[in-house]
Amino acid sequence: MKAIETALQELLAPDPTYWRTEQKKDLLERLEKLQAQQAALKLRVLASAGDIAEETGAKDVSGWMRTELLVDKAVGRAQVKLARAVTKYELVATGLAEGVVSQDKARVITQALDQIENDPAASDEDRVLAEKLLVDYATSLTANELKIVGRRILAEIDPERFEAAEAEALQREEEHAQRRTFFSSRDNGDGTIDIHARVSRAAGMRLRTQLDSLAQPRKLSAENKGRKAPYDRLLGQAFGRVVETYDVNNLPRHGGHGTTVFITMSVEDLRKDLGTAALGFDGEQITAAEARRMACNADLVPVVLGTDSEILDLGRTARLAYPIQHKALRLRDKCCQAEDCDAPAAWTEAHHLKPWSEGGRTDLVNMVLLCSSDHRRIHDANYGYQRLPSGRIRFTRRT
Repeated sequence: MKAIETALQELLAPDPTYWRTEQKKDLLERLEKLQAQQAALKLRVLASAGDIAEETGAKDVSGWMRTELLVDKAVGRAQVKLARAVTKYELVATGLAEGVVSQDKARVITQALDQIENDPAASDEDRVLAEKLLVDYATSLTANELKIVGRRILAEIDPERFEAAEAEALQREEEHAQRRTFFSSRDNGDGTIDIHARVSRAAGMRLRTQLDSLAQPRKLSAENKGRKAPYDRLLGQAFGRVVETYDVNNLPRHGGHGTTVFITMSVEDLRKDLGTAALGFDGEQITAAEARRMACNADLVPVVLGTDSEILDLGRTARLAYPIQHKALRLRDKCCQAEDCDAPAAWTEAHHLKPWSEGGRTDLVNMVLLCSSDHRRIHDANYGYQRLPSGRIRFTRRT
């Protein structure tokens, strides 16, 4: 150990900035191997370190590591767990000692082998062959790539026996991913919104591929002009572009359209450099310049006195509200009009106050926005309703 410490001190003394490229490459390759061998030694010691806990009174060796080495408890426990796992698999331990299997890859392989060990359809021979294959793959794959191979290693060993089981496991994984999926957003009050989401691996990879394809050209262009933008910023801009250019025809009919800019100013002001416009249905303000930019990819509906760019009242020429009518309804009502409901406009449907079947017209004055639940309720014979002066709908239960 003394010799190793001395050698490291000697290597740390010079400044690698002045080293030749070949020197740096050679050292990095050798350090990667040494790191694996150092991990092998550490894991061997940890696997037999129960006496440390006994002597010091710690609950386990990870507790001693937390107290004496200032290693986080979770990290220490993960290392002890890996140490125990490696002792079960000889080829993995040998790969670590030879420096061909890194600690991260050893963790991936042992987790895959543990799953095989718990698989009632897998035999001891399957596990031995899987260990050999995964250690071989470790010499040519990254840890993440190895993890993917590890999930289907049994199907590679014996396709006839394990492909059906793999398909079932994959289905369970996808169902689990759907249950854990969520989306949340928080307005920062400074013109930005923080988004936090969890989606399936398939959806996440597709999104990242799309963002990379949009961000990379911008990154190269910015660098060529001497302006190096952080890549995470470029990815964020690419995400905004995906949202803005999404084909709104793919959205549900009652959900309306993508970004809709309602211009609450005169056409003359809109054409000026300065001015504001309302975005969406809540009156959030954006600049006229931003409105013009968004109009290239979004629906632009001028809500200006005197404009006749759209026909809002279609009379009885249509059974359902046209998209432009639904936009006008959302601008007017802003949310579900049931007295006890505040479902946002994007979740609502247009309802005829005087039914179409009774001669009601598909005009704005005869329509109101209701969420799907209240829309069902208004057609339910068990409920009566009245329209209040505010325009809200008050439901009463019939007795």
